[in-house]
Amino acid sequence: MRQVPVLAVPVPGRVPRRCALLCGALLLVTSCGWGTGGGGDGSGGPPGAPTGVTAEAGSATTVHVMWNAVDGVEAYEVHRGGTLVKEVPASDRMMDVVRLRPSTAHAFTVRARDADGRLGPHSREVRATTPAAVTDDSAPTRPRAALGRAAGSRAVQLTWSAATDDRAVVSYDVYQGDTKVHSVGGGQTAAVVTGLRAGTRYSFTVRARDAADNVSPAGTTVRITTPGSDDGRATAPGALRAASRNDDGAYYIDLTWAPPRTDGVVTEYQIHLDGRPATSLVYGGDAPRDRAEYSFYAGREAGVTHRVRVRARLSDGTWGGFSDERKVTTGDGG
Repeated sequence: MRQVPVLAVPVPGRVPRRCALLCGALLLVTSCGWGTGGGGDGSGGPPGAPTGVTAEAGSATTVHVMWNAVDGVEAYEVHRGGTLVKEVPASDRMMDVVRLRPSTAHAFTVRARDADGRLGPHSREVRATTPAAVTDDSAPTRPRAALGRAAGSRAVQLTWSAATDDRAVVSYDVYQGDTKVHSVGGGQTAAVVTGLRAGTRYSFTVRARDAADNVSPAGTTVRITTPGSDDGRATAPGALRAASRNDDGAYYIDLTWAPPRTDGVVTEYQIHLDGRPATSLVYGGDAPRDRAEYSFYAGREAGVTHRVRVRARLSDGTWGGFSDERKVTTGDGG
């Protein structure tokens, strides 16, 4: 049976029988209501192969694999040779492959999977050789003199001074806030972080790693604001519609909207009612691609006008822009 999102009721009232049957199908932040969410990306075929795949040894036993997003997919599979290593959600475009053999060349590919379970072709194969294992209890020094600049409105370039280690620095890890977002080889002292938003302030730090997986303290925090204005339109849900419906003397407001076209699949929305957050809606593995639906109880009084708008949580963890606001009056149209 297709999963159905469990929805919150912002105003107390009688819950339809349909809600009682469907509660628990998905995670919910507040109480139970009812609703449905469409699925499928509408492409008519499996997703394409991920591009921009890279692999970089992070230590004697780890390799960092990264790739570009494929639009409208649900998950990615990372393969080492002919073996599936791990499946990660669409919001992730990187992973550390661990427990590898030292002093070994490893080959990796990535595949995308859509909501219907269709797998796309493998990406091009990339290789990385892990260094020799060492006995080392000393972490590298922290990278110093970190600097950064915006490279357009959706990317930043970072540079830093090389760290030192009693043996050798194998890689540098770049963090955006508390999240690791990039990794480069120990011979590099620069990185470009992409997939950012215009007019947004970011904080980055760099850590050095040696072959024994000892990690340095974080270097100086680099704070950069990407240029341009982010009016939210590019990340806002579109085509929001709101209609009133009467069910056995109670009024409900039915919403539909188009998910924003962003990297990854949107799995969480926030509904604002009359200028205030009413509920958060969290989908599982069946998040809608083409149209989302939501319905909530609005009381038993006719002629009451409400303002409704919706926004999505993006793959970087931030909230996108609000949809256009819609007004709906109980009793109109039902």
